[in-house]
Amino acid sequence: MKYYIIAGEASGDLHGSNLMKALLKEDVNAQFRFWGGDLMEATSDTLVKHYRDLAFMGFAEVLMNLRTIFKNLSFCKKDIEAFNPDVIVFIDYPGFNLRIAKWAKQKGFKTHYYISPQIWAWKENRIKAIKRDVDEMYVILPFEKDFYEKKHNYPVHFVGHPTIDAIANRHQVDEYTFRADYELNEKPIIAVLPGSRKQEIKKMLSVMVSLVNQYPNYQFVIAGAPSQDYSFYQPFIKNANVGFISNKTYDLLSVSTAALVTSGTATLETALFKVPQVVCYKGNWISYQIGKRVINLEYISLVNLIMDKKVVTELIQDNFNTKSLKRELDLILDPYERTKFFIDYYELEKKLGGKGASQKTAKLIYNAIKN
Repeated sequence: MKYYIIAGEASGDLHGSNLMKALLKEDVNAQFRFWGGDLMEATSDTLVKHYRDLAFMGFAEVLMNLRTIFKNLSFCKKDIEAFNPDVIVFIDYPGFNLRIAKWAKQKGFKTHYYISPQIWAWKENRIKAIKRDVDEMYVILPFEKDFYEKKHNYPVHFVGHPTIDAIANRHQVDEYTFRADYELNEKPIIAVLPGSRKQEIKKMLSVMVSLVNQYPNYQFVIAGAPSQDYSFYQPFIKNANVGFISNKTYDLLSVSTAALVTSGTATLETALFKVPQVVCYKGNWISYQIGKRVINLEYISLVNLIMDKKVVTELIQDNFNTKSLKRELDLILDPYERTKFFIDYYELEKKLGGKGASQKTAKLIYNAIKN
């Protein structure tokens, strides 16, 4: 079978790569063509476009890059027709993927969506397009199944969260060797996760590392995104005494005592490594003003959303500053507070449904298209 897969972000690249590996177990003759990143390319060498050229974040950023986005849409349609896949698999990235899904459905292609757009947070009216244009939807958050089926009468498959698989399948690192390899000392590590997109890093990193000199008994280490070179980070780090490790976020979290994390999938990943964290977010002012008027959620982090209560502190926009960040970091370094984190994190993992999301999804996709 021929699979055309579209992922537009770092997390989509990770989950797309694991889905491709799972599909190869179901379908040994699987042929892939995809938009994604280095992890997907390690599974198959048929990369069409890298996500680093696709990730535009926020309302203002999208408007400024409309011409590029429309060129990509046009190119994608032509490329799909030339490949003529048995199924198109969309991975999150809704602004782009839902447009392609509408066109693809009209052209008669089978359309499957893995990792639902977060329409429960905003743009709920997208449900009309999803019901019209998506043949099968695979959701990874437990509350999404009720949202689709009970509220919108649209059947979906809850497959569990693929991050659990990604963490379970990773090669375990020896902490002593890891510290030696990256020239880290014996002090406890505070991981700094400023995001993967340039816009995020610009907004987040300088505030995150502004705390470094106030914690002489700890070492701060930045988790560099695979899509960004070290040279991009340097202006924001300046003279801060901070470590930097590229493309090893999971290894870094596995040896960390605490973490400062930009809102997104990384908050969930940090929780699954049982690392106490402060969730941070600061966006373009215009994008934020629009967003807070259209997004109707009590929380922004996946940890709090899934648990339906405050487990991790969220510092958003103006509240994300050096003073507030220090106050919250002091709290999560307290031994009593850390114990509460671990209890909630274990409960979170149970709610996510355990291992096997990639293989479940691959089996469902293959069985749906093989006849």
